[in-house]
Amino acid sequence: MSRIDGRKADEMRRVKITRNYIKYAEGSVLIEVGDTRVICTASIEDKVPPFLKGTGRGWITAEYGMLPRSTHERSQRESSKGRIGGRTHEIQRLIGRALRSVVDLEALGERTIWLDCDVIQADGGTRTASITGSFIALVDALNVLTTQEGQGGGEQSKSRAPGTAGARSRRLKLPVKDFVAATSVGILDGQEILDLCFEEDSKADVDMNIVLTGRGRLVEIQGTAEGAPFTRAELDRLIRLGKKGVEELIEIQRASLGELASKIGR
Repeated sequence: MSRIDGRKADEMRRVKITRNYIKYAEGSVLIEVGDTRVICTASIEDKVPPFLKGTGRGWITAEYGMLPRSTHERSQRESSKGRIGGRTHEIQRLIGRALRSVVDLEALGERTIWLDCDVIQADGGTRTASITGSFIALVDALNVLTTQEGQGGGEQSKSRAPGTAGARSRRLKLPVKDFVAATSVGILDGQEILDLCFEEDSKADVDMNIVLTGRGRLVEIQGTAEGAPFTRAELDRLIRLGKKGVEELIEIQRASLGELASKIGR
């Protein structure tokens, strides 16, 4: 099967990550996956949701949105509708779950990291690009936080600190346990393919998103038969194909983070 853009079945689109894309955010990136472009920012807030108050644990949550002309035809802003749609809720929760899976929330302390993912151009894979890009923004934001604490900054962080030097030392480590990234796979015209663009996604018989850590552990699989049901053997092959794509994305994340990548999982 010849793919729309000439790629091989197991070939990713070109990926580019630009760090520090937004001036004011503690962490920010522009991630480009083919013609999909998403701005991801990470912001630190010195409070947690009510259900976490007094626990000493932090929280990571996400908001996601698409600009009206990020797609072929203008879409109405959800704010003008007065409510957030079900798809947006689903994607926001997915991004939050994915990033929480690789962060030590106790070491974070009672803080919230807000991940804002704004799609400025959509050509398939916006949720997976949001996860992959948000990881870089999150690492940069947490690096800012731990650097400030190491220099003794912030009364709120001091008031939360446990009463031992050892506990404070642990908090100075980057509280990121592993890498995480995501990609899409699917079946189109009987062919299993990696990293679907919009036109492929809209015609696929099977559409699946796979989130994996750097150690190859599954965080989430979202898979649907849009046409005929698929077999367990096909599922296993799709997961292997997705793993290949995520491994490539994590190498791109490593290269983007440079020396900071060596602090992850230590």
